[in-house]
Amino acid sequence: MANVQEKLADSLMELQKLQNQNGLAIVKSSDLTRTHLERLRKNGFLQEVMKGWYISSRPDNIPGDTTNWHTSFWYFISAYANSRFGKDWCLSPDQSLVFYSGNSPVPTQVIMKITKEQNNIVRLLHNTSILYFQSNLANPINTEDQFGLNLYSLQEALIECSPDFYKTDSITVRTCLSLIPDASDLLRLLIEKGQSTKAGRLAGALRNIGNNEAANQIVNTMKSLGYDIRESDPFKNQAPIPYTRISSPYAARLKLMWNSMREIVLENFPKSDNIQSDINACMLYINAQYKQDAYHSLSIEGYKVTDDLIEKVQSGNWNPDTDQSDEQQKNAMAARGYFQAFEAVKRSIRKILEGANAADVIANDHRLWYTELFAPSVTVGLLTTGDLVGYRTNRVYIKGSKHIPLNPTAVRDAMPVFLELLKNENEASVRAILGHFMFVYIHPYMDGNGRIGRFLMNTLFISGGYNWIVIPVERRTKYMEALEKASIEGDIAHFANFIASLII
Repeated sequence: MANVQEKLADSLMELQKLQNQNGLAIVKSSDLTRTHLERLRKNGFLQEVMKGWYISSRPDNIPGDTTNWHTSFWYFISAYANSRFGKDWCLSPDQSLVFYSGNSPVPTQVIMKITKEQNNIVRLLHNTSILYFQSNLANPINTEDQFGLNLYSLQEALIECSPDFYKTDSITVRTCLSLIPDASDLLRLLIEKGQSTKAGRLAGALRNIGNNEAANQIVNTMKSLGYDIRESDPFKNQAPIPYTRISSPYAARLKLMWNSMREIVLENFPKSDNIQSDINACMLYINAQYKQDAYHSLSIEGYKVTDDLIEKVQSGNWNPDTDQSDEQQKNAMAARGYFQAFEAVKRSIRKILEGANAADVIANDHRLWYTELFAPSVTVGLLTTGDLVGYRTNRVYIKGSKHIPLNPTAVRDAMPVFLELLKNENEASVRAILGHFMFVYIHPYMDGNGRIGRFLMNTLFISGGYNWIVIPVERRTKYMEALEKASIEGDIAHFANFIASLII
């Protein structure tokens, strides 16, 4: 007779079959026998989302942790909707635009259109929900590749999105408008639907982003066909911007975010009139920050780092080949990697103080910082050298965050734009604050993004005459909340104020 462990192994094999089918296991109660279902649930391998629906989980998940749900969220929405409504559903125009703009945060409520059932709200985990209501669907429905979600086409979503959406999420709408090469497809839909009011709003929106050619095309064509079109700018109090035709939504979004956030940073961050004239004195000052910086930066990431371990690493007495206790703890690998990366950052800062362009140095050296950060893990066999080459090739999620970092392909579109934005920015405070924020927003590596982001921030602070800033682990919650607010709501003021509060 099979023992308890063997029975659990059998149930896990059934769960694995489901995972092999859809990557992340979204499980209906009908997918497994009741015995397997209850066994997996009891042992923490399944988490109930709603009656009859589960997601795969880990037994060591802490109660209340949202990471597992946020990781599975859009996969669940797609699986649930396809099971419940077949092909007859789609997300709202507003939420369709969010996806086209290169963003996929976890919303508090998903708005979904259906054709057959009564309107209803479905309560999900962690205060999220689905609101579905009977309505005409998008025509045609576009199914996006990543999660299998049914969306409006880009053009129809721009026409049908709510007027308030232009004001509540102007970056998303402006990003999507910048992807429109000309007004032909928009015009075809506007004429088919006979929508002169929406035509006037779209013409005003296109003119606001500097695409006068497309705006004139809409106005002139609609008027020539007898429509009474009155152009209006829906971006209330949003200054017009120069038009740039961009094929990547990720590039457009980053540029718009930088443009809208830089003035907020300038308003909320003090200027520095210092000039680092004595390079050797500056380097000695930075070196004096190492012990405190290493402790707090590593502790923010969850490593248990002691003063003794930091001193062993800094003095060169760390020896994983002979010290069995060091060899067995990942904390030692992290501490040694941090020391090596810190030394590489100091070399980069010296180049900048000697006259090199700060953005050019970061563009060239940030990969080296990353390599040094994880080189000790390669030495002891925890990682391979291939793991340190280039940007990530897999999805990554941030623990407890509703922000879902860019997919691997998007990272390759976004990083050159990010580095270009750094180079074109003259204000050191803006470079440092937005440099840190946007680096972790993109999350180009599987691990180490927070540490590299803080190195990047401090390198840019030093280049602008500011001091090295240490973010205390005791204020980790405020730090993460400020980054989350910037990522989800586009509000950079809290992060700028938080970092400003640490200036000595």
